[in-house]
Amino acid sequence: MEFVPGPAVHRVLCADCGTPIVPNSANLCVACLRNTVDITEGIPKQSSVSFCRNCERFLSPPQSWTLARPESQELLAICLKRLKGLNKVRLTEAHFIWTEPHSKRLRVSLTIQKEVLTSTILEQIFEIEYLVQHGQCPDCTKLAAKNTWKALVQVRQKVSHKRTFLYLEQLILKHGTQKDTISVKEVRDGLDFFYSQRSHAIKMVEFLAGVVPVRSKGSEQLLSTDTHSGTANYKFTYSVEIVPICKDDLVCIPPKQARQLSNISPLTICTRVGNSFQLLDPATLQSCEISAPVYWRAPFISLATVTDLVEFTILDIEPSGAVRGKWVSADAQVAMSGAFKSHGSHGDQDTIMDHENSSVSTQIFHTRTHLGAILQPGDTALGYHLSHANFNSDDFSSLPSSRIPDIILVKKTYPNRRKKNKSRNWKLRSIAKEAGEEGETGAGRGVVGRMGGRDQKKVEEDYERFLQDLEEDPELRGTVNLYAAKDTKMRDATDGARKKGGQYGMDIDEVDTSNTTAVDEDKQDAEEEPDFPTVKLEELLEEFDEMTLGDSESP
Repeated sequence: MEFVPGPAVHRVLCADCGTPIVPNSANLCVACLRNTVDITEGIPKQSSVSFCRNCERFLSPPQSWTLARPESQELLAICLKRLKGLNKVRLTEAHFIWTEPHSKRLRVSLTIQKEVLTSTILEQIFEIEYLVQHGQCPDCTKLAAKNTWKALVQVRQKVSHKRTFLYLEQLILKHGTQKDTISVKEVRDGLDFFYSQRSHAIKMVEFLAGVVPVRSKGSEQLLSTDTHSGTANYKFTYSVEIVPICKDDLVCIPPKQARQLSNISPLTICTRVGNSFQLLDPATLQSCEISAPVYWRAPFISLATVTDLVEFTILDIEPSGAVRGKWVSADAQVAMSGAFKSHGSHGDQDTIMDHENSSVSTQIFHTRTHLGAILQPGDTALGYHLSHANFNSDDFSSLPSSRIPDIILVKKTYPNRRKKNKSRNWKLRSIAKEAGEEGETGAGRGVVGRMGGRDQKKVEEDYERFLQDLEEDPELRGTVNLYAAKDTKMRDATDGARKKGGQYGMDIDEVDTSNTTAVDEDKQDAEEEPDFPTVKLEELLEEFDEMTLGDSESP
């Protein structure tokens, strides 16, 4: 086969450096061409971006503010919008170059192409440095000022405790509805939410109507008007009232309304509160669900709340056979726990009651309860003592005495475990939207309990009772976010070092110490309830967003 040589490649010398090159229209090599023509001309090598430290958003030209993570695609798009002259070249690649987080600098590497001569395309890589300038967005400026709100949502509940608003605070944090709130103010019977736009307030009202039974109404106030353009400036106020019935409350339904609700017994307890509330008759396990419109047509109040609960000891319990869901009907014999506490084994004569008082306290009551699945003889339960109760209610007074039980048990309690005050391995977040507080959420005392004063102790008691409800009710825990406490392991290690005597502790006989510790642990285990509810590790969330939120708290 005959070899055919290819065509000869003609080369010329570069006009500047004399390097042999393929002929082109400029007769210059690539290096000399880059020295002669700068395709980055017109593109600034330094620029700046505006950043709001309060809401952590970047200014996206011309006027919008966007939430962007460091070295994200959103932030890269904002940086490229700040550059002038990119429309004259072809951008092929752009990426961030790592910088120190506290340097207030952003470095971006760009690769561009441009046709400099006929059929000659030049590619160049260069770097641009951005200065992060801290400022305030218009929303945060309104937050720092006073009386700049356009819409107000007033949430009220006429009850003597704050547990509803503590639970409502966790629901708001779980669904993120606090993001549009300018500020939150605590008032006597509830909370006030301030917004810069009317649509945000309407969104909050709709959210509240979906999680708790409420009724709402709106009003508007004219601030100014322009007769020439026909525009007006208004402030809008929405009043939201929550049903004054909470979980575990004792409720007496009006007889006429009870007949309409499947002829349920008027004397019931509230077992669940959502966008409607559920009432249960402990004797028959019959239940009914009352929605907010039905309630407000004929409103009624609760006879007693959780602060009126009395502690009883279960002497004997026998299931009666009726089962409905998680409720099991049972006949129980109970006595007040105070009778057993007064006759202690310490021999203190002051604690022994006389015969007249003990005849009342040690009386055994027979009742029917819906807690047959969880109560055992020797357990402690909380209930309402109706034998000598006096309620200011015409509906309760109209009930025949045969339909009023002596005792109504509400829930099981764990007094031995509660006395030890063991630290919890979980915590809650709280809303922080007061003056002088940065960020959306924090961990000190939330919006509930900031007023202080004489009610501060009562709020702390309500908060502790709310935490106990979360521990004892798995369904209630599923509606809120629980976070793992960081200092749990450290606290356990500190307790362990304290038991061992510490690094510079005295030498102690190991045999005696182990025996004493073993005896104490046996006593504690014997006193503790074996079925005490615990929050599993799978239910806890890690605080990955801790840098963008406020400080943490342990409840």
